[in-house]
Amino acid sequence: MKKITKLTVLGLFLICSLCVFAQEKKISVGLGLEFDMDSRHDFAGGAVLDSNYNLPNYLALGFTFAASYNFSNFVSIEPIILLRRYFSKNDHLGFFGEIDAGAFIYFEDGETTTFMPEAGLRGGYRHKFGKSFYVEPYGRLGYPFAFGIGVLLGILF
Repeated sequence: MKKITKLTVLGLFLICSLCVFAQEKKISVGLGLEFDMDSRHDFAGGAVLDSNYNLPNYLALGFTFAASYNFSNFVSIEPIILLRRYFSKNDHLGFFGEIDAGAFIYFEDGETTTFMPEAGLRGGYRHKFGKSFYVEPYGRLGYPFAFGIGVLLGILF
């Protein structure tokens, strides 16, 4: 029974993957680095995972997962959902503005200290390289963090 279930899940995954690749570059996935003020006392450096799904009218819906560390005793985790609007009418590329909402979870000395709601604004520029790759510098402001500046490298599916 377990073998049948695994094969069914694998089959569904492959079918969904083929459907994704058959579309015209609607999904993007990026990895990046960020310099931010997530810590209460110091600046922090972070890693970012980002994924977007392109909607009509130059909109995109997606999520971002960021983790930051202030190089002493503070770690923050930010799972975020986003709504993005591209300003140029160039196939979901160019300048964009974004609204973010999610959670801000931080740990001090290895213990969960606080769980807070997060809201922010992000702006940046997506530049495409070749047929499937992009670089995306961005800046963001919001609560409870102060700011973030980063860059993503990604692939378009």
